[in-house]
Amino acid sequence: MGKDLVTAVFSPHDRVAFRRKVRRCLDVLTGMLDTVPFQAGAPTAGLEIEINLVDADAAPAMRNAEILADLGDPRFQPELGRFNLELNVPPRGLSGDGLADFEQDILDALRGAAECAGKGECRLVLVGMLPTLTQDHVVLANLSDNERFRALDAEIAGARGDEFHIDIRGVERLVTSSDTIAPEASCTSAQFHIQVAPDDFARHWNASQAIAGVQLALGANSPFLYGRQLWAETRIPFFEQATDARPDEFSAQGVRPRVWFGDRWIDSILDLYEENLRYFPPLLPELNAEDPVAVRDSGKIPQLYELRLHNGTVYRWNRPVYDVSAERPHLRVENRVLPSGPTAADVVANAALYFGLVRKLASDDPPIWSSLGFAAAEANFRAGARDGISACLTWPGVGEVPVTTLVREVLLPQAHAGLDLLGVCPTQRDRLLGIIEGRCRTGRNGASWQAAAVRAAEDRGLTRAAALREMTQRYLDHQRTNDPVHMWPL
Repeated sequence: MGKDLVTAVFSPHDRVAFRRKVRRCLDVLTGMLDTVPFQAGAPTAGLEIEINLVDADAAPAMRNAEILADLGDPRFQPELGRFNLELNVPPRGLSGDGLADFEQDILDALRGAAECAGKGECRLVLVGMLPTLTQDHVVLANLSDNERFRALDAEIAGARGDEFHIDIRGVERLVTSSDTIAPEASCTSAQFHIQVAPDDFARHWNASQAIAGVQLALGANSPFLYGRQLWAETRIPFFEQATDARPDEFSAQGVRPRVWFGDRWIDSILDLYEENLRYFPPLLPELNAEDPVAVRDSGKIPQLYELRLHNGTVYRWNRPVYDVSAERPHLRVENRVLPSGPTAADVVANAALYFGLVRKLASDDPPIWSSLGFAAAEANFRAGARDGISACLTWPGVGEVPVTTLVREVLLPQAHAGLDLLGVCPTQRDRLLGIIEGRCRTGRNGASWQAAAVRAAEDRGLTRAAALREMTQRYLDHQRTNDPVHMWPL
């Protein structure tokens, strides 16, 4: 979730100074886009995967600090809850066997972490929301021991001035509340990064927004929370509600939430950073000593610390990223739509679909967003999260259509073409997109498998709690095989 903070106590003066510094950073970035060479060349991608820790009974295990200390692997970091880890897979090119190498990196890293966790009788689960989680697990005392997380909790809860109210109506209904953002630790995701040239950023971001509903429908893996069956991808409404810093009056006035799909297509990355500054007050106004103007004028590349920190507290489902590596700046689209899991193969198949579709749609002329309204793209996003692989989506030239039909007849050929443009090995292209086709053919993804397995267990007379434990144990067994979820038996 970002860097630790030096201090977690902020004054009104800090906020004013921080806002001015963000503006200064944004002005510098604006000039850099016209005058400084950004990293481009062969497409480079990265992956982040959030992971749950469970004990022998498949209940959450609050052990991340000791496991991380014993593991000593810098690729793994703590996440919000003490039962969460994050794996940062080193970035690499996508051409050739790049996607297969990503999968092997994930498997190797998970194997090492699993061995370490096993010493403490813990196991690793890649799932969007841990099915055995209860409200008693997501309390302030179970936040990771990290100053930034506690500062975020204090700032968001303080800004709201009231409890966070949750009301999700799905297959069943969940109504609850919390006085902390700790429940957000329920949400574990897989995040994809794609590095792009400045002139190409807007087209890649728009394409990412256009296919977000498709991603959710095919990749949904979060049907259960607190013992209730809700949406296929319950992460989406839950994350939006569990971290909503707006008082109810601000929400009624139409003030934008910090967890945000957006409200328009863009022409430049600057559009998104301008919106950050215009719509969202600072949450963590930590000032850095860097003077971005002085650094730029000296011929060096500024880090733009405040711009990046503020951007990190606006939770767009597709987020802009400015970063510096090897003393050169670059831009990335961070795709935050999908849940973790079910397997490394499924995660990389989701990545192949995303990278291939975005590459193809970003190069099309006219682009898909010239005929797909932004409101329609957001409606697809909601439908994909709510209904999962049974969703019907709207697509230009097709109308309203089952997502499985849309993908098999329209989007998979485009993803094939996009992966070819990226230079992906045909064998890996066909294997990974074959996993996506398999989900469409069988109508099975992580969410539908979980729901069917629980329903079968309940039909045998198990209680909901016992059915969720049994299903999670079976999920763990299948996950270890790395067979994609559409091949799992019920």
